[in-house]
Amino acid sequence: MQLAHVSIDSLSVAAINMRHSRRAPDIADILPSVRARGVLVPLLVRPNGSPDSFEIVAGRRRYFAAKTVADERGKAEPLPCAIMEDGDDADALEASLIENIARLDPDEVSQWETFTRLIKEGRAIADITVTFGLTEQLVKRILALGDLLPKIREAYRREEIDTETVRHLTMASKAQQKDWLALFCDPDQHAPRGWQLKQWLFGGQSISTKVALFAIEDYPGLIVSDLFGEESYFADADLFWQKQNEAIAAKREAYLEAGWPEVVVLEPGQYYHSWDYEKTPKKKGGKVVTTVSQRGEVEFHEGYLSRKEARRARSNGEADEEAERAAKPSRPELSGPMQNYVDLHRHAAVRVSLLDHAGAALRLMVAHSIVGSSLWQV
Repeated sequence: MQLAHVSIDSLSVAAINMRHSRRAPDIADILPSVRARGVLVPLLVRPNGSPDSFEIVAGRRRYFAAKTVADERGKAEPLPCAIMEDGDDADALEASLIENIARLDPDEVSQWETFTRLIKEGRAIADITVTFGLTEQLVKRILALGDLLPKIREAYRREEIDTETVRHLTMASKAQQKDWLALFCDPDQHAPRGWQLKQWLFGGQSISTKVALFAIEDYPGLIVSDLFGEESYFADADLFWQKQNEAIAAKREAYLEAGWPEVVVLEPGQYYHSWDYEKTPKKKGGKVVTTVSQRGEVEFHEGYLSRKEARRARSNGEADEEAERAAKPSRPELSGPMQNYVDLHRHAAVRVSLLDHAGAALRLMVAHSIVGSSLWQV
């Protein structure tokens, strides 16, 4: 790679540039700087068939800004360029995507096209993650768009389909995608989207694998996963509930063995209202309340009693304390006359001590005279 100043007339946007086929870019933010100081950051270019012709791999906005200034002034200044080795397509693609991601994230379909070309150039997913600072999961998610039908992918690029709908479509078979696309293209039909699409794909019962209490490896049925690697669902709802109920029963036995007096399992869909319960320790009779949602989610609320049970427990506890106090009446350590005798000796000891501290005695006397005391006469 070498640095050189190249005439604007010798430059053109490369077809490999991510934004080659799009309309002229928005250059409003960089145009004042280019007018004042010119193009400071070199454009990344490579030879285009002849020694005097170059195509721009990265720096398309700087190129258009420089052309605008040249048209305004009627004079074009050569642009600083970093000239790449001819034929290095993989590096060119990386440089183009790096620049565009740093400025503004392109749409996922454009990223998919670029990543696909990089894979064909021999780059591994791990190489792409390191180059662009992305997680492997995100790269796989973008590459997964390749499993969608082209027409669906193009509709996603045009923002006619939202991201949630596309993610659900990645869980659909090719036949289901065709059926959905037919509904989407028919103006008289309604194509389900978002959560409705998920219901459409799973026949109304979609339970995520994230809610399972049991090990997924122990599930003998079919699990459907989206191609982004983020969501997966149990295809057989009845088989899921069988395994989930077994796991709930095992968890209940574990709580009882741990010393909890009772484990209450609410019916699926029955609401747990926190205001109907009161936090109570296990040693005072607190129970474990288990809630199960229709979607399969399970929560264990440890150490609770219903308000009625808590009041009853407090009443029983107070009755036991009163009975204990009645059985063991408390007696004072000193009788009344003996307490008065002890107080007189304490006062005498203080008076004797104050004789050696005249200043403290005076301050104490003044304080007592202000607040009033039967121990002093002024």
